[in-house]
Amino acid sequence: MASPAPEPAAARLPDPNEIAATYAEVAQRASRLLAEHMQRQVSRGVTPPADELGIAQAFMDMMAKLLANPYRLAQAQMNLVWDYFSLWQHSTLRFMGMHTSPVAEPRKGDARFRDEQWEEHFLFDFIKQSYLITARHFHNVVGNVEGLDDSTQQKVNFFTRQYVDALSPTNFVLTNPEVFRETVKTHGQNLLKGFNNLLRDIEEGNGRLRVKMTEPSAFDLGRNVAATPGKVVLRNELIELLQFAPTTKEVFRRPLLIIPPWINKYYILDLRQSNSFIKWATDQGHSVFVISWVNPDARLADKGFEDYLTEGAAAALDAVCRQTGEKEANLIGYCLGGTLLGATLAWNAAKKDKRIATATFFVSLLDFSIPGELGVFIDEQQVANLEKKMRERGYLEGAEMASTFNMLRANDLIWSFVVNNYLMGKEPFPFDLLYWNADSTRMPYRMHSFYLRNMYLKNLLREPGGITLAGVPIDIGRITVPAYFISTIEDHIAPWKSTYLGATRLNGPVRFVLGGSGHIAGIVNPPAANKYGYWVNPAARLPETPDAWFEGAAQQPGSWWTDWQQWIVAQGGAEKVPARDPARGRLEAIEDAPGSYARFRLDTAGKA
Repeated sequence: MASPAPEPAAARLPDPNEIAATYAEVAQRASRLLAEHMQRQVSRGVTPPADELGIAQAFMDMMAKLLANPYRLAQAQMNLVWDYFSLWQHSTLRFMGMHTSPVAEPRKGDARFRDEQWEEHFLFDFIKQSYLITARHFHNVVGNVEGLDDSTQQKVNFFTRQYVDALSPTNFVLTNPEVFRETVKTHGQNLLKGFNNLLRDIEEGNGRLRVKMTEPSAFDLGRNVAATPGKVVLRNELIELLQFAPTTKEVFRRPLLIIPPWINKYYILDLRQSNSFIKWATDQGHSVFVISWVNPDARLADKGFEDYLTEGAAAALDAVCRQTGEKEANLIGYCLGGTLLGATLAWNAAKKDKRIATATFFVSLLDFSIPGELGVFIDEQQVANLEKKMRERGYLEGAEMASTFNMLRANDLIWSFVVNNYLMGKEPFPFDLLYWNADSTRMPYRMHSFYLRNMYLKNLLREPGGITLAGVPIDIGRITVPAYFISTIEDHIAPWKSTYLGATRLNGPVRFVLGGSGHIAGIVNPPAANKYGYWVNPAARLPETPDAWFEGAAQQPGSWWTDWQQWIVAQGGAEKVPARDPARGRLEAIEDAPGSYARFRLDTAGKA
């Protein structure tokens, strides 16, 4: 007698004991977290939150201007009604089995609507298009209000996008086909697991939601990330200097020193071996050194930008020259590290120090005329409020800065994890880039205040003598060393047109290259991946404007890494010497790379 067919997984009821245990755990954790939250509120005194970002004022100004032109508002409303009418017509025809062109479509690369049901099922297609139509009209209305100043307009546009992204149908159970299927399949167990994940993230965030983006236990610094072998050969209060072991018998005579941003850890340039710029540069024959910045606490509150120059960039350069016995070095600065590199070059020029033979700037701002979307968070009111917080603690908390950067790409770095973790009830996928992204760093009060005020608010780095560091007036116009600028076309943090303006202020030969993608992916772009491509302009001198440069530029296939390698060798740096063992140099090898500063994580240091 044949045995009965197994019951389909979708129809199988979950174990009642498992349900009871899960509910009990959720209830216990939720009760405890609520009690802790109420206790904190009582101890602090509950007061209405201040509008520190100036959002309410910006939207009040926008509404006043919008209502002052009722004709344009009425026209926008009629356009919205017409689009909805067209959508109803489209959906009716689809319901009857007829094919029609959509009224609204997601932009290319919008991963929110990748599930096939958004396209195939007429109801979900209707929900999707209804949302896209509404989002389009929201953006069109607030983005075309006349009479707003640029700062207010940018703030309104940015936070309107945050609001619209939050209301996407993909973020709700009943309007996301993938979540809906999972809920039916698991009899709601996904939502229960998701609530448990939510409570876990609140617990790990000490009462604040810290969305888990990846599984930290899947990574181990020195083993599967930041794994390029090397030694720490210098340590002071601000930096550890790492020298990496050679992989070639001979190396270029000029060593290569990389200055990463202190807003993140250096190992963005040393993730997997397959996409590590540090490993690749070592394989090309460079003696690679990199600064690993300390994760500061209140003891370093008074460390200023000039300390990051003298104890950071300048101290590292001294150590590199001493370790190798060379009088010249090639330097790279990434993002904020490139801003420091520009200041260091000008500082050296004033002191007639010629040890920096070439300078490479990875997505770095020297002219802050076009701050990009970060400008939304940087005005007098917000900087003053931030200074007050930093003064009390001695530093800017790393998680606060990380949240700001995540908002720049909210759909990718916030809402996709809300759906995966809390609605689907799944654990995030192990991803080295997101592991690095979650490894946040603090900023000392004095340094960060100086940087925000003098670079972003006043844009003084581009002005001759606009700032003085360690007693030296800084003039980037005195920089004459050959420079290579790599920027990326989709960069929202350091917009390429602004990095271009900084490049035009130097007085040496400059090669400007524009890569594909954004601030991270466009830089971490190994040749083996064969992605994105890059643009170059063959003109002997940089055109006056970025638009003029782009008009004369031609796109090249592959990675800009190989273009940079050819350029740096062409700058008189082809001479080779025997490979340098970091354990046998003139400096003592303190410990193995990646070192103690890189290993320290805020999210595992007793919730520091």
